[in-house]
Amino acid sequence: MNTILIVDDEYLIADILGFALEDEGFLVEKASNGRKALEALQEKRVDLVITDYMMPVLNGEELVLAIRKELQLPDLPVILMSGAQASQGRPELFAAAFDKPFDVEKLIAKVRELLGA
Repeated sequence: MNTILIVDDEYLIADILGFALEDEGFLVEKASNGRKALEALQEKRVDLVITDYMMPVLNGEELVLAIRKELQLPDLPVILMSGAQASQGRPELFAAAFDKPFDVEKLIAKVRELLGA
């Protein structure tokens, strides 16, 4: 069973997405900011990360860079979900990007594609 880490400081979005992924058979972990996400990744095996862009402590771009450099996880797929701010970042760092509000079914389809599920 695949584990997905959802990183978002908006609890409602994290909860809705988490419930949808759990209904599809995935295990879900949550973190409210980038630093907590890095801590979770050090403690648990995660197969995919879905992160917001605008968050306190570390934004989505800083998080993906830390995952690659600090944790040395170059192959961990990271999906970005964000509003307009994502265009300021570097989308090439992410396996996929979804604008908020996003279609949950399309996001789940991308998760399945990236995990080969």
